[in-house]
Amino acid sequence: MSNFKVEGNIVDITKRNIFFGEVEVEDGKIKSINKISEAKDNTHFILPGFIDSHVHIESSMLIPSEFARLAVVHGTVSTISDPHEIANVCGMEGVEFMIENGNTVPFKFNFGAPSCVPATIFETAGAELNHDDVKALLERPEIKYLSEMMNFPGVLYKDEEVLKKIAAAYELGKPVDGHAPGLRGDAVQQYIDAGISTDHECFTSEEALDKLERGMKILIREGSAAKNFEALIDLLNDWPEMMMFCSDDKHPDSLVESHINQLCARAVAKGIDIFKVLQAACINPILHYKLDVGQLQVGDYADFIVIEDLKNFKVKQTYIDGILLAENGKVVGDWVKHIDDRESVNHFDCSFKKEEDFAYLFSGQEEIPVIEALDGQLITNRLSSEPKILNKNIISDAENDVLKMVVVNRYHDAPIAVSFVKNFGLKTGAIASSVAHDSHNIIAVGVDDKSICDAVNLVIKETGGVVALGNGKEDILPLPVAGLMSNQNGFKVAECYTSIDKFAKELGSTLVAPFMTLSFMALLVIPHLKLSDKGLFDGDEFKFV
Repeated sequence: MSNFKVEGNIVDITKRNIFFGEVEVEDGKIKSINKISEAKDNTHFILPGFIDSHVHIESSMLIPSEFARLAVVHGTVSTISDPHEIANVCGMEGVEFMIENGNTVPFKFNFGAPSCVPATIFETAGAELNHDDVKALLERPEIKYLSEMMNFPGVLYKDEEVLKKIAAAYELGKPVDGHAPGLRGDAVQQYIDAGISTDHECFTSEEALDKLERGMKILIREGSAAKNFEALIDLLNDWPEMMMFCSDDKHPDSLVESHINQLCARAVAKGIDIFKVLQAACINPILHYKLDVGQLQVGDYADFIVIEDLKNFKVKQTYIDGILLAENGKVVGDWVKHIDDRESVNHFDCSFKKEEDFAYLFSGQEEIPVIEALDGQLITNRLSSEPKILNKNIISDAENDVLKMVVVNRYHDAPIAVSFVKNFGLKTGAIASSVAHDSHNIIAVGVDDKSICDAVNLVIKETGGVVALGNGKEDILPLPVAGLMSNQNGFKVAECYTSIDKFAKELGSTLVAPFMTLSFMALLVIPHLKLSDKGLFDGDEFKFV
């Protein structure tokens, strides 16, 4: 490990001070930080690396090592990663895969023990983690926390299994992440009192402020689908010790463009104090999760970045443990090891479908319930619509943008769940994906049953992937790792995803991220109306429609 020195404007976030000086690195740690009296003009800035305080690596469609390849370019040195998605597919084996693959690169992944596998009893998942499994994970040093407790009704109604998982985290001195969209007042106080310390699901400042005042830490989330930055960022002015930045779910095309660095730039542009911004981006996650990540202090791990200025946050260099991993937008060295299909994991066991499997018989109803997808949000609305009938079946009504949506069980053959959704905007063809939170069955939406069937069968053929087809053309990004991730070069995956996303929009979709939005249409723990492989689900009443 080389010893070296870096000169520049040093940003000491803890002491709220910026001075020109020199950072000396020896054996992967910071040996000294020395002030230099004669400052140079227009020099760069040295500061701790950025941390994504809550992310599902799987949503990038990249294995951890490839996620790292893209993230370091933007100055990210560490993540708080919930392997919940792969755990729902492959259980303990999936979590083990994430840890082992993450350990092949110098990037600092900090995984949690998934708390809700399966997320609910109203869907078919590929695995189950009980409290003994969760405790076994929490006992491992690589596991830093109990991942988001989405089952907030289970917390409020004192479900024994839920409380045992929380108790295990507390016994081992590890924090518990929350997930409580819309929970306010006495209910959220009860949730906090059970030991939940964070929430990343606030979509209004009033909700976030209610939780902050009760002692809960709030994560400002800006991902590919859920975007809450604008609603919450002003709270950082008054609560700098209690807030962090996260992406939650970020698709590969947007990860190529930016990461936490972009949130810092946007926050500074709004006039928020630079030290408050960097406290949230670099320091608070280390303190809350007790991470082995450096804060740019003598004796710390040499996890720091060099940026051009404190306005645009363009990253010039990223160091982790004193190793230069990225420089001027490119990865330095060959530190990402390729894995082949034999080293990956998956759980896929369903047969090809026929067009008639997707028929929805008209039974005389005057109106049908319709899920309204909201661009940039995980929540949905519940609408009603007059059904369009053909040959005694209810079909997609592309003219009024009420399209058929299906969820197909990928773990074994079962009846197909059918519903209808508004705002996808497709005028022809269909899109489908094996990324469908949280159980990751196959989800598809389209303008006719043949297109939907063809798209689903393409996903089955590849044992996982995202598909768009229409106008005589088809495009697929295979996801052989758990049906969630590619094992290919992250930048190439981003190119493929950009292409298929563009194609979905050419088919008529008006959504910013159609595949990301589609992936959340089966997420039952987010109100108001969703579709699981077992049927249409009311997220407010927590029961089937």
